[in-house]
Amino acid sequence: MKRQFRNRVFGLATGTVAFGVISACGGAGGGGLDVADGGIRGTGSSVGPVSGFGSVFVNGVEFSTDGIPNRAVESNDGITTESALSEGMILRVTGEWRDDGLGTADELSYDDTLRGPIDQLTPDPSGAGEFVTVTVMGQVVRVDRQTVVRGTTFAGLLSGIPISDHVRISAWRQADGSYRAGYLGTIPPDLTDVELEGTVSAVDTELNQFTIGTITVEYDEDNVSFGSGLAEADLDSVTALEVEGSLAGTVLTAVSIDRDDARRFSRDNAEDVEYTATIDSPYTASGTGTLPGEFTIGNLTVRVTDTTELEDNLTLSDLTEGLLVQVEGRFLSDTVVEAEEIELRDGNAKVKGVISSAADNTFIVGGVEVRVTPASTIRIEDGPGISFSELPQELRVVEVEGIETVQDSQVFIEALKVEVDDENADQDELSQYELEGRLRDISPTSISVLGIVVDAGPASFKDDSQTEIIDLFDQGETPVLEVNYEGTAPNFTAAEIELESRDDD
Repeated sequence: MKRQFRNRVFGLATGTVAFGVISACGGAGGGGLDVADGGIRGTGSSVGPVSGFGSVFVNGVEFSTDGIPNRAVESNDGITTESALSEGMILRVTGEWRDDGLGTADELSYDDTLRGPIDQLTPDPSGAGEFVTVTVMGQVVRVDRQTVVRGTTFAGLLSGIPISDHVRISAWRQADGSYRAGYLGTIPPDLTDVELEGTVSAVDTELNQFTIGTITVEYDEDNVSFGSGLAEADLDSVTALEVEGSLAGTVLTAVSIDRDDARRFSRDNAEDVEYTATIDSPYTASGTGTLPGEFTIGNLTVRVTDTTELEDNLTLSDLTEGLLVQVEGRFLSDTVVEAEEIELRDGNAKVKGVISSAADNTFIVGGVEVRVTPASTIRIEDGPGISFSELPQELRVVEVEGIETVQDSQVFIEALKVEVDDENADQDELSQYELEGRLRDISPTSISVLGIVVDAGPASFKDDSQTEIIDLFDQGETPVLEVNYEGTAPNFTAAEIELESRDDD
């Protein structure tokens, strides 16, 4: 059952999702209040990236923090209050949430994944500029267009110019031991206060040391602090650890050693849980009774039943390693969660250009409809979060990363991240656009993508790919296209069309 969000989106197609308003900085604003008569949805822990403030928005819920003294955050990383948090940081909220999209936070907990110097920046080797690989103290981190970047810009990272500052990273650990960043921000260099997480090897308790990647960790057993019930005797059996301390060359002298960030998903006294993370091992069917199958995510086994709802056009075959999803359900044991609902949280569509109109949590870019939800982050490039009402129209370029959604035959993007350029668009940019989405129709002279029709003759297809794309479409596939186009609605003309990906067709 989807939550009924507080504000009705007027004039939009109805469907299983009712999109609502995010107040204050980060998210939508405006619209008429329409409070749903929902009961308590869950009591327990909600873990996911922050999408907005004015309260704290996590996993599409607006959690009131009024009951937390000084709006304190449990953290030993300098993030002591709600005001020190940023969009994109992975936060654990302990409290309760309801079907109306509102909740009450009893406790906020945050922990950096990595904090320290960058060893290397490697832009997307394909040249497409979709991600940057950042190596921090030997740990490989993927930063993509969905990552919230502060203190620098994604474009700056793509340029590969070395960063002398240290970075603070909040990320999900992947099955291969690498990381995917929800947040990356620069901080002043301080080698006496670094944090390292990663796979543990070469444990030698006699020498009081072990290795994480390229870093040798040394500790004084009489002075180091062990967390989460960890003891020195456990070091031989753990897969990954988090260490804080001082760094000299490739030696980190630890002041604290703890279990890795997977502890953020641990069970508390309540059974309910909602959390966003990447899939560690893909869905496998069991074929018995009411248990179709399961997959693992955040070191928890997620059990899928006949009553589990798959949202955002997800199918069981889509639940593959590395996909970012949100799971809502209940703990059956400390390590098993039975899923009530699974939602996609990985962007698969985008549009870039100036906004031509905006109202009721919806705006139009290059003819493409974009809908803002409580899970959407809206922010200025390398700047603060802003409200929906502050989005500039016909003035600055915005870049939207989101989920391509179809309701009743209407195609739109459900926004995950909206980033606004920090400078006004030049004259050419006012009528030039980029999009990425699935091909919905094609003829010798036009294509339909993300709900708009674009004039497209053979010359606009890169590498003479028009015939290949038509053949794929005729075979029942819906290939992903990247389109550069120009004009004003409804008269758009393609400048270049490229076959982007068929990996998930």
